Amino acid sequence: MKNESGFSLIETCLALTVLLVVALGLLPLGVIATTTTENQGHLMARTTEYAQDKMEQLIALTYGDSTTDTRVFPADDLNGSGLTVGGSADPDAPVDLYVDYLDINGNLLAAAPGVEPPGWFYKRAWQVDQAAAQLKRITVTTTVATSVGGFGRVPRTSLSALKTNPF
Repeated sequence: MKNESGFSLIETCLALTVLLVVALGLLPLGVIATTTTENQGHLMARTTEYAQDKMEQLIALTYGDSTTDTRVFPADDLNGSGLTVGGSADPDAPVDLYVDYLDINGNLLAAAPGVEPPGWFYKRAWQVDQAAAQLKRITVTTTVATSVGGFGRVPRTSLSALKTNPF
């Protein structure tokens, strides 16, 4: 009689069970890695990009501009705040004329004063204050409506720049 060696069906099932337990133990790490990458990689990069876009738009205004509406594209010469001192850089407490909204693709959404438009994903709020004589500080903060996975910090970017009166 030959000596037959190998794994029995029971041993194979036991090995597969151990492998399954290890794989299930590692699954949450994959979920955490994926959501962290999406939130702190993709969404944080987008909030930074959109904050920079708004900052460039505001910096391009003349120092004394008090009427340009940068909440619409292209910017309107009337009905806005321009670089008038005011606003709030806190997206949780935005001030009319100093906030705009973007959809998930970064497209500007029309919004009535004091009303968040449906479908907004990115919110940009800005503040202009008088840092010194002939010097204004512009602060732009961009945030997202919700983080991926619903846990962790909501991605948010704040930028500040100074604008001087050239005359």
